[in-house]
Amino acid sequence: MPAWLHARLQALQRLARPRRPESLPVTLDRHRIYVLPTGFGLFLAALLAVMLLGALNYNNNPALLLALLFAATALASALQAHLQLAGLRVEAASAEPVAAGMPLRLRLALARNDRRPRRGLQVARGPATACADLAETDRTEIDLWLPTVHRGWLDLQRIRLSTTQPLGLVRAWSWVWPAAPMLVYPAPEHPAPPLPDTGSASPRTRQHRLGDELQQLRPYRQGDARRTIAWKHSARRDTLLVREYERPIGSELLLDWHALGPLPHERRIARLARWVDDAEREGRRYRLLLPGQPPLGPAIGDAHRHQCLRALALMPDA
Repeated sequence: MPAWLHARLQALQRLARPRRPESLPVTLDRHRIYVLPTGFGLFLAALLAVMLLGALNYNNNPALLLALLFAATALASALQAHLQLAGLRVEAASAEPVAAGMPLRLRLALARNDRRPRRGLQVARGPATACADLAETDRTEIDLWLPTVHRGWLDLQRIRLSTTQPLGLVRAWSWVWPAAPMLVYPAPEHPAPPLPDTGSASPRTRQHRLGDELQQLRPYRQGDARRTIAWKHSARRDTLLVREYERPIGSELLLDWHALGPLPHERRIARLARWVDDAEREGRRYRLLLPGQPPLGPAIGDAHRHQCLRALALMPDA
């Protein structure tokens, strides 16, 4: 497509509804659904025009009736394509944060307000596309994999919902612009140096599911990982038993921004992100110190990891 034509199309798209982010849920109505013929539809329109001219010129009533029948079918197809989107409801948009460079899994929840089946729905944002049907169920979820490049907030922009059903003669589409920016974590450094040495190990131990030495067997509790179940002992006792391990406790890790002075700004962020992941993997408590922010931790766990990576993702540019 020539650059000037692409620019004109982009300008026309900016005039379509919605023109700004909107809160969900959103129901598609006739004010925001657009219908235009496809390439096959334009070919059929040209063919019908030739048939009508020939039938009128030669006063051929059967040919005229056939051309009018095809035209009525095409108009009915355009109406049905419009009804495929009318009343469709976009209920929610959500995604789990990922590291920059990894695809973000955007999950869209779609529902219908009536019993009319919706088939051949296409959801697209840029090069990412997905398909869905709402024929046997009133609600469905679509996974749209979006590329990520930079850390921070990922603006969703507008998402297009379209269909060419039932005959492929026209394309009906509508835009949705969720006011739900998604967070992208910084890409961890690879390879990276080991965790900083913040002191000598302590002889004390604590329980840890990935520890080195077996401490005891205890009854199974809901939420325990299957890999920790002692199957042989459970078979003897006729009840599920879980292994508990212990690991030496070392001094708490200090992940300090200022200790990485020689590194460039983005390299510091990437290294700290890698160290946060490594500390979680090894089951060690850690504290993160960033300029202009209160200390995070010391703690461990998914909530603390998310808090640290979120702070790193939203660090201002150098």
